Amino acid sequence: MTYPHEGSEPDFSPSASFQVAEGNRHVGLCFVGDSFVAGLGDPKALGWVSRVVARTPHAGVDLASYNLGVRGQSSTDVLGRWQQEAELRWAHPVNERRLVIGFGLNDIAQGMTTARSRLNLANILDDASSAAISTYVVGPAPTVDPETNDRLQVLVDAQADVCSRRGVTYVDCFRPLLGHDQWHADLASGDGIHPGQAGYGLIAWLVLHAGWQSWLRLDS
Repeated sequence: MTYPHEGSEPDFSPSASFQVAEGNRHVGLCFVGDSFVAGLGDPKALGWVSRVVARTPHAGVDLASYNLGVRGQSSTDVLGRWQQEAELRWAHPVNERRLVIGFGLNDIAQGMTTARSRLNLANILDDASSAAISTYVVGPAPTVDPETNDRLQVLVDAQADVCSRRGVTYVDCFRPLLGHDQWHADLASGDGIHPGQAGYGLIAWLVLHAGWQSWLRLDS
């Protein structure tokens, strides 16, 4: 469902519910978002997404992952494309559709209001929930610019609130990395925004320790 008016974010009751597949599990895991999802700046071309997938044990589960990160995209851009692109990857024999979402910095760069940004995230989560798609959200990480970080903190709090209202896991990458020496050293050696190997490894660690396996129901 899409709410036409900025700031209009009604309570949502999903019309469908996600169910873990019985019997043989064929999981289609799509990562959608911006350049951080794409892993820009990592000389190993792994980013945090491939590091997380590589460390996800899935014996007995057919797990297919797809990185749909696109450089420069805002939450509005992702809202406009995620369904069509993910559905192509969720063709037969997928019987569990899972979506990981990550964006935020380009919303700040493009001057998007916090209200519009949170509404875009709410629309994605609600549309996914209505289609019985399980979601998981990874928030933006800090930059070397204090002013940008001040704005990012407001956005991170808004994203966390949207997820909390819907019972969706939200990984806060901002606060744990804001004063992290290794993170800032990695940014300083690059473009000041995107990390290298070490920084993406830190994001991957945060994701893996934020209920990742529980969300995928891979605990047993």
